[in-house]
Amino acid sequence: MKFNKVKRNPGRGVYQEEWILDVLKQSPFVHVGISTSNGPLIIPMAFGLEGESLYLHGAVSNHLLKSMDPSAKVCISSTLYDGLVLAKSVFHHSMNYRSVVLWGKPRKLEGKEKLHALEAITEHLCPGRWEQARQPNPEEMKSTTVIEVQIELASGKKREGAPVDDNADLELPVWSGNVVSKTGYSKIEFQNGGEPPENILSLLEVQ
Repeated sequence: MKFNKVKRNPGRGVYQEEWILDVLKQSPFVHVGISTSNGPLIIPMAFGLEGESLYLHGAVSNHLLKSMDPSAKVCISSTLYDGLVLAKSVFHHSMNYRSVVLWGKPRKLEGKEKLHALEAITEHLCPGRWEQARQPNPEEMKSTTVIEVQIELASGKKREGAPVDDNADLELPVWSGNVVSKTGYSKIEFQNGGEPPENILSLLEVQ
């Protein structure tokens, strides 16, 4: 994996493959962008991750997947939102986050590779679910397009810590601080088939 240098606030750039992959592992979805004859197109998508291979899937009629040029790079991004950063001045308001931007060329998968990628996507969303649920039948496989994007270039960026207030503002009677955000699942609804298995219940514990 090669890295793209962060130009805006370069001190926030992260150039560690493990960190970038960890952000992706914690992301429930990514935003996928391509250039089309009608202009740029960006769509949020579920995905799977295995090493430096990122898997995407959709219906064979999916416009974004159909429009992918195998010779052109796809841009993929993800952001983990960690909370508001509220300073004493509105100019210094910000947010804490961890983000990655990736580039790579798309490759359409077939056969065993396609099935393996669908398993990776399912397991990313809910570990253990692939073996619990009915797996795709031939008709479903035929109606689904699966794309692999090998990560060729990546950049990571983060903001963490407290608000940065100007010295002249420190004595202002204005509250400043962080409002921390937690992303996770809160409850289970519309159950069918008995008690949910342990791997489903464990999703509620991930915050």
